Amino acid sequence: MANFEAYQEYQRIEDYEEDSPPGEEDLLVHVPESLKDSWHHIKNLDNFFTRIYHYHQKNGFACMMLSEFFELIQFLFVVTFTTFLVNCVEYDVLFANRAVNHTGQGQNPYERNKVTLPDAIIPSQQCTQRIQDNSWIIFLLIMAATFWIYRLIKVFCNILSYWEIRQFYIKALKIKMDELCNFTWQEVQDRLISLQREQQMCIHKKELTELDIYHRILRFKNYMVAMINKSLLPVHLQLPLLGNVVFLTQGLKYNFELILFWGPGSLFQNKWNLHPKYKRSGNRLELAQKLSRVILLIGLANLLLCPFILVWQVLYAFFSYTEVIRREPGSLGARRWSLYGRLYLRHFNELNHELHGRLGRGYKPTSKYMNSFTSPLLAVLAKNVAFFSGSVLAVLIALTVYDEDVLTVQHILTAITVLGVVITITRSFIPDEHMVWCPEQLLQCVLAHIHYMPDHWRGNANKSETRDEVAQLFQYKAVFILEELLSPIVTPFILIFLLRNKSLEIIDFFRNFTVEVVGVGDICSFAQMDIRRHGNPTWMSDGQTEASVYQQAENGKTELSLMHFTLKNPRWQPPQESSLFISHLKEKVQHDAQGGPSTQLLLSEAPLCTSLHSNESGTGPESLVASVLAHPILTASGLQGRDHRFVPPSSAASAAASVLASLSTSHHAHPSRSRPHVLLPSSVYPEATMYRSDRTVINSMSNSDSRIRSNALHSEFASAEMSLHAIYMHELHQQTSHPQRTSGHWQSSVPMRDLHTNTGLHAHSSHSSNISMPAPAQLGGWKEEEEEDEDDQQINSGSSPKKATPRSS
Repeated sequence: MANFEAYQEYQRIEDYEEDSPPGEEDLLVHVPESLKDSWHHIKNLDNFFTRIYHYHQKNGFACMMLSEFFELIQFLFVVTFTTFLVNCVEYDVLFANRAVNHTGQGQNPYERNKVTLPDAIIPSQQCTQRIQDNSWIIFLLIMAATFWIYRLIKVFCNILSYWEIRQFYIKALKIKMDELCNFTWQEVQDRLISLQREQQMCIHKKELTELDIYHRILRFKNYMVAMINKSLLPVHLQLPLLGNVVFLTQGLKYNFELILFWGPGSLFQNKWNLHPKYKRSGNRLELAQKLSRVILLIGLANLLLCPFILVWQVLYAFFSYTEVIRREPGSLGARRWSLYGRLYLRHFNELNHELHGRLGRGYKPTSKYMNSFTSPLLAVLAKNVAFFSGSVLAVLIALTVYDEDVLTVQHILTAITVLGVVITITRSFIPDEHMVWCPEQLLQCVLAHIHYMPDHWRGNANKSETRDEVAQLFQYKAVFILEELLSPIVTPFILIFLLRNKSLEIIDFFRNFTVEVVGVGDICSFAQMDIRRHGNPTWMSDGQTEASVYQQAENGKTELSLMHFTLKNPRWQPPQESSLFISHLKEKVQHDAQGGPSTQLLLSEAPLCTSLHSNESGTGPESLVASVLAHPILTASGLQGRDHRFVPPSSAASAAASVLASLSTSHHAHPSRSRPHVLLPSSVYPEATMYRSDRTVINSMSNSDSRIRSNALHSEFASAEMSLHAIYMHELHQQTSHPQRTSGHWQSSVPMRDLHTNTGLHAHSSHSSNISMPAPAQLGGWKEEEEEDEDDQQINSGSSPKKATPRSS
């Protein structure tokens, strides 16, 4: 907590059970007659803002409550249907192991031995008696009923709370329910900030900022992201044959949050304040022992509940995936972003829909990279297994076509089904004969979307070690299902034998990386995105950071998170240190753009570059990113430019700098429409409502169609611009930390600190840089693309966002 006194904004807040300033807990506040609703001085702003966000993302009250209702019905169905299958079905009759004789009048003699479904169902009285005689079944049903009643009460409470949120949207935010789908989260957030000035939802400060809202929604999530960034969580397992394994499931993550944030004996005394004793270093050993005991007790509780949780996991997986596997056996070979990958790749202060959209864009490039690795041995075996299985299947199908009575032969349908599954699985191991293997370029394309990549991946994209590390972030769906099934068994042992050993490190982490912010409470200091406190000198923070190695965020997460939040929230006013970093980055971009290719050249190469990267979305900002990535390949190959002149070789960083400089120059044509550090194309400005005043936003609701188009275009360009920043900043990081790996123009590039010295620009005047550069093309007029807002299952099934809608902004 060094230099803590330098942060005037970080002030200690006395601990109270509600968001009230010290000494004013019982203060009566006069509220005007028109504002008598219960949105003045809200006690728990964390829950309130989180519910507002979920209400928007889940499409309103009706959709949310219908989902809650069907979750209750689904649980009830699984329990009752399983009980019925165990106790009320005569399987000897169903499998024709016992003959059934129908002797009714008029019964066809040939059908007397035919088994019908009612024959295999035990009468209700006998079924009830079976259940009553089985004490184990009775015990499980009582536990299931208790949990279901708890869920019912919780759903009822959610109905009441979300009805209040519905009234808040209608009365306070002036958003009708039939128009909710037309509003982006940024627009809702702007109205929240404007409403704070009128109703004082938070009375600690007169005005809220975008960062305040993000901090309250993502308070605990930012802690989890920081702990994973500092390799404190999750626990790495060294297993024979498998090597280093990262095990993180939904159940294990739930236990982490229970122990650290909101469970009994957790570190937080309420939703927004860390307990004062964890902020002092004097009794750290005692606190570590206490935390160790809490982890032990929760681990033992998991061990006791393991059989019940395991049964539920197996039943739920069976009912959820059996039909999908039967219909699409290859779906188990599809990949999904692992839970560890989502937390590892997540920026500080990145909301769920922003993360889903970004990882959705990166799904196809990452799949292409993983599919570029094949095993020659497995390919040979798969081809032969597929040949033999296909031969037998072809004969069975031919016999069935010739005479359908073949289907009555015992197990013939089972054989056909199994052979079809085997053929589908083996085909996934046979590589595409037309595939071109270029792992370095594919991994660079992956980086453009996921924004994070360890240094040792560069230059080693063709190695199996790199592929295995990517697989930890991007796992098979079959591996995901297996981990979730094993989670009830593995979780207790991880808690008891591994996590307890990290108790002291966890206590030190929360003490060293927790700050109190006025109007917000205790937050993770990394979430402030403070370059001076958590910057890394090798990530363009040289001369601007005072952080030790322990205080630095890994993999440039502070710097990249700052750029991402700035682009997603262009009206946010960053602190002085952050503004200085962004200004320096702009100067560096414009300086390096002088040696890069012209934007006109990149635009002319866009169709070819999109083809080289097999990018199916060949229009819009994504094609520009593809052209930046592939430009070094084209120039290194000696291909001529569009004007039939030789184009000198250049790197992806120089191409990215040229485009970013062009976007920056297009801003200067509209200086009054945005802030200096936001780089957006000029075509966005005429209609983009998020750059107008709050009153203009509210008064422009009749222009919903143009607003949707402009917001969709802004979202696409913001994502593409962040991709370019990620490429550019990674290149500069490699130049700083591994100068021997760089070549070409980048060896003579001016370092960040020298650039600032040479240009003589002060932090307050850095916005008006007069560096000469080639006249860039004004980017804009891209064909609008639609981008779907997808939940985890949609992203993991491989459907990347293609069409921009307000929901994903």
